[in-house]
Amino acid sequence: MSAKRNADLGRIALLDAIRSEGKAWDVIAPRYGVTNPDPPWKTSLIAMCECLSVSGALPTLDRRRTEDELAAAVYSEVPAPERQLLALVHTLLRRRLVVEGDLASRMRTVRSRLEAV
Repeated sequence: MSAKRNADLGRIALLDAIRSEGKAWDVIAPRYGVTNPDPPWKTSLIAMCECLSVSGALPTLDRRRTEDELAAAVYSEVPAPERQLLALVHTLLRRRLVVEGDLASRMRTVRSRLEAV
């Protein structure tokens, strides 16, 4: 029996740009003297995955299968915590639970706030 393909493995320009920025936690953390191996957003990522599962919007097994497919085909060179985050966003975009333009706009807003500090 073959496994059902869950993921749309087509690349997403916004996520490709993020992937190529070189801002993985293991690169950024030492610059700021942080020794915790887990990025500060990891807890929020886990909570978001749980909320999506409980609500039925993205059941855990579907998310994990899709994440595995995307990790192998699209995000293989990305470190683990960032790979999980990119796979989740990829899935949300493909399932139209998030709109790419809205996400890009929100990311610009957050980035400008961070750069203002």
